[in-house]
Amino acid sequence: MNYLYYPGCSLTTSAREYDLATRTIMAAVGAELTPIDGWTCCGASAAAPISHLLALSLSARNLALAERIEPEGQILVPCSACYLNLKKARTRLRNDPAIRTDIKEVLAAVDLTVDGHVRVRHLLDVLTVDLGPARLLERVSRSLCGLTVAPYYGCQCLRPFVEFDDPERPVSMEPLIAATGADIHRWEMGARCCGASLVSTQPDAGLKRVAAILKAAKGADLIVTVCPMCQMNLDAWQAKASHTAGEDLSITVLYLPQLLGLALGMAHAELGLNLNLAVLDGFREKIGQSR
Repeated sequence: MNYLYYPGCSLTTSAREYDLATRTIMAAVGAELTPIDGWTCCGASAAAPISHLLALSLSARNLALAERIEPEGQILVPCSACYLNLKKARTRLRNDPAIRTDIKEVLAAVDLTVDGHVRVRHLLDVLTVDLGPARLLERVSRSLCGLTVAPYYGCQCLRPFVEFDDPERPVSMEPLIAATGADIHRWEMGARCCGASLVSTQPDAGLKRVAAILKAAKGADLIVTVCPMCQMNLDAWQAKASHTAGEDLSITVLYLPQLLGLALGMAHAELGLNLNLAVLDGFREKIGQSR
């Protein structure tokens, strides 16, 4: 398994633990990640309100760099927002001749060209389809039996592009979690929006969304996600969400590759567990008991 690797901005800053765990897990299963030299921001959510063409061109620039390395390759993208933006750019390049012409004109100014041939893959897609629970199970050295995990997908890895899971009732994490020996927390919040930037722009509305998700996770030992924005909202805003709800909603929040890495016997430092804000003592005790 060989992939071009696009970490995106979050994984080099606020979500470094996601990058660490992703690289560690993929190496453990024999996957080769080729960095895309010179990659830049995908445009996130800030570029589009300024210029639709700018937003598409920022993502297309990264696709162009990937095509230089491997024209028919696959880009592995852990960040759901980056995945969505790169996926949008590729789709427009392939299906909209007018936009393709505009993007090519923009990129020509920096001596790049792009056709949209490289395939954009979310990490969860790769873990589910290419790796699969059977391959993971072969490598499990530490059962996580006794843990109950709430799988949280968020919006952007599922919608609007339906690639590898049902966007309304996603289940793709469940076989991977089950392969670790952990139990699945049954809930209806896995595909609900966390509020994205509402916590900053409309705090009351954002915190209500975060609180609702955390409240629904009661009974689980941890929430596992694949999105830096979701992880940030559920991880960093627990105290304020608890205040909003009038009850303690504290819970451990990890990235999926961190959980998988624990089952594969990897050290906490390799998985960046020291960088997560919400890792409760009770969870640490259970992990210690399962070693």
